[in-house]
Amino acid sequence: MPYGAVPAGAGFHRAPGTPAPQPFQWLRLSDPERKAPPTGPALLAALLTGLLTTWMFGDGLGVNLLFCAVLAAVGAGLAARSAGRGPRGWTVLWSALAVALLAVPALYEAGWPVLLATFCALGLASLALHGGRRWTGVLLALPGLLWNLVPGLRWALDGLRGRGAAGRDRVVPVLKAALVAAVLVAVFGALFASADAAMAGVFESLTPDVDLGELPFRVVLFVIGLATALGFARIAAGPRRWDRTVVRPARARGRLEWALPLVALDLMFGAFAVVQAVVVLGGRDSITETTGMSRSEYARQGFWQLLVVTVLTLFVVALARRWAPRGTEADHRLVRLLLGALCLLTLTVVASALGRMWFYVDASGLTSLRLWVLVVEVWLGVVFLLLIASGLTRSTAWLPRAAVLSAAVAAAVYGLMGPDAIVAEQNVARFEQTGRIDLRNVRSLSPDAVPALDRLPGDYRTCALDAFASYGAAEGSPWYATSLAESRARRILVERPPAETSSERDGACARLGLYGDGYVGGR
Repeated sequence: MPYGAVPAGAGFHRAPGTPAPQPFQWLRLSDPERKAPPTGPALLAALLTGLLTTWMFGDGLGVNLLFCAVLAAVGAGLAARSAGRGPRGWTVLWSALAVALLAVPALYEAGWPVLLATFCALGLASLALHGGRRWTGVLLALPGLLWNLVPGLRWALDGLRGRGAAGRDRVVPVLKAALVAAVLVAVFGALFASADAAMAGVFESLTPDVDLGELPFRVVLFVIGLATALGFARIAAGPRRWDRTVVRPARARGRLEWALPLVALDLMFGAFAVVQAVVVLGGRDSITETTGMSRSEYARQGFWQLLVVTVLTLFVVALARRWAPRGTEADHRLVRLLLGALCLLTLTVVASALGRMWFYVDASGLTSLRLWVLVVEVWLGVVFLLLIASGLTRSTAWLPRAAVLSAAVAAAVYGLMGPDAIVAEQNVARFEQTGRIDLRNVRSLSPDAVPALDRLPGDYRTCALDAFASYGAAEGSPWYATSLAESRARRILVERPPAETSSERDGACARLGLYGDGYVGGR
């Protein structure tokens, strides 16, 4: 029977032992491995993670995320140990990068870098527990936690039912001891707090303010924390080996059918490289004479298109590699030649995009979006360098993990350098040189920007810090939900408030002409 044909009745009956039909005929997922049963210490660590999430996550993100992650990691380690699994080199590396990413919420307040760091850390933790070398193993392991959240809860319940009376005999004494300890701490803590004001302050900082209206929200936090910890523990107890997923190779194309589009694309990229060498390397006057545009207009016109070109080229390389001719050594040389040339020429596109963004920032200032796309463009350049290296070494076994490693390092560097603080610093330095600043831009930043904006004079400072005035007036979040940047901004605004009233701050912005194009200056 030819591949892809379906016998009669196949949609209604399947012989015993026959694998279930796959959603994609070219892909056959690996079979799940047998899970080791959950142990008492692993379940206790997951329960404590849920309770800690309930307690610490109601007021924001900070070092609390790192605390909960460490406790969940302990539970996963206990589950892995009970299953006879030990750490390996790549496991340690992925785990260390995940910890570095989780330090971002403790240091900075900017929303997008914190969100990116959190999701990248979850993906790396899943990859550390799953393992993986091939593209399927690495890419399918990154979101592996998602399809272990609900099964993790079932796995824990099945384990508790299987433990029977013997398990209850060990669990009940622990619960009784925890209850007695909680009562003793509450009673003696209340006495110490009433006897000493400093001790009362300590207890107040450790005790969250919870009312009945927040109860549903706290329950949701508990379920999220518990499910996440159990999901990681379930993975550690028996990870699904995504490396064993079978990807059926595509039909190899003939040389002419495959090479002609790539040759045309290489020539197009080569022509672009020559034009860039003539126009850009000629300097500011060459750009104006050739295009009739200023440097900032020229940069603004083409950066986003070049970014799209870079991303599309990655897909072209991946698809071309899948359908490449591979019958003879000459075919392999042709593949390396054409794809290597395309990757080299794409580096010219990356360099041109970075140069255009540099001109744009020099003319108009730095924003959070511009800094983010600069980091992405640099990372794409690194990916193409890795592709070139894989072609030169004739080995791709290391490429999947190297590509993910480069992405994780880029995300960690981006988050840990404090993007909003860098944007504010660049705009303030530019103001000190030119007397012009985009107040709409700096007012949209997070509290990470406050130390730099505090250097602005008079009305400029008052207007720029208007969006952060509430930080100096309102009471802060608990220490575990407060980033270092937020505490620093709050201290600055308390010591030197931008203005007494909102009308004074609005007046400062109006005098500077904020409600026009947003750019103000002319000292």
